[in-house]
Amino acid sequence: MTLDLPEPVAEQGLPPSVQIVEVGPRDGLQNEKASIPAAVKLEFIDRLGAAGLRTIEATSFVNPAWVPQLADATEVFTGLGKRPGVRYPVLVPNLRGLQGALAAGATEIAVFASATRTFAEKNLASSLDGQFDMFAPVIEQALAAGLTVRGYLSMCYGDPWEGRVPVDQVVAAGRRLLDLGCGELSLGDTIGVGTAGQVTALLAAFAAAGVTNDRLAVHFHDTYGQALSNTMAALRAGVSTVDAAAGGLGGCPFAKSATGNLATEDLVWLLTGLGIEHGVDLDALVRTSVWMAGQLGRPSPSAVVRALAGSGDGS
Repeated sequence: MTLDLPEPVAEQGLPPSVQIVEVGPRDGLQNEKASIPAAVKLEFIDRLGAAGLRTIEATSFVNPAWVPQLADATEVFTGLGKRPGVRYPVLVPNLRGLQGALAAGATEIAVFASATRTFAEKNLASSLDGQFDMFAPVIEQALAAGLTVRGYLSMCYGDPWEGRVPVDQVVAAGRRLLDLGCGELSLGDTIGVGTAGQVTALLAAFAAAGVTNDRLAVHFHDTYGQALSNTMAALRAGVSTVDAAAGGLGGCPFAKSATGNLATEDLVWLLTGLGIEHGVDLDALVRTSVWMAGQLGRPSPSAVVRALAGSGDGS
């Protein structure tokens, strides 16, 4: 596959480099209806590493009754051909999940909290306050075992049951995750309703609360086509860690209005055009997403993949 990359035109004040957290193998595949063999997931993860991605969220040690697609978490994680310099964090929902992750040899975990009461009830069977009581021993034991811990915070811009989410409510929930020991906090637009102005306002509120940009990441869904503009707002605010899923895969099994994640290819195209270092081989990444789309039996929703895929066979 041959492609022309955009001409780099730098913008003052943006981060010189961005760390991409590739969530395709976990967040991207968790809501698929058809069963995906572990061998396909392992090849997907290996191809992502070969394309230059250095943080790849591999799976989640979650109750299979909640997320059947990730029932093979142990098989996938222990089967990884781990590449030097590549990190493979996993999501854990509770102490049982942490035990599974530790037994499999994980060195990095993430927990997944909600900024709203209703989503905490539906996703975690917990109250808004109670979820932090649930996560406290998970984070404490993970840190004691030498693991690093990331915190995801969902519904930061809107909730399908509660509507708009107050900024101070999001900041308070995020601060609680950080205070429990999370080294990084990923702010999620779970249903993709956020806009650039909201992103700017939320990040400013975290800054006013004493949370520095090096502890924040952003996680956008593209339901209303706002993921790239929201990413641009985050970059202008100084955030340099961005979650994305190869090919724009994804959704949330507990929020039916959530569609695909920001496509990693679309993000890489944007960063390349801004002259921001990212370390990803876009050619190899597009081939990977075309291949994965073939495994899933449908075309990739990524605009960049659609634009470039015709110049190669995706093998």
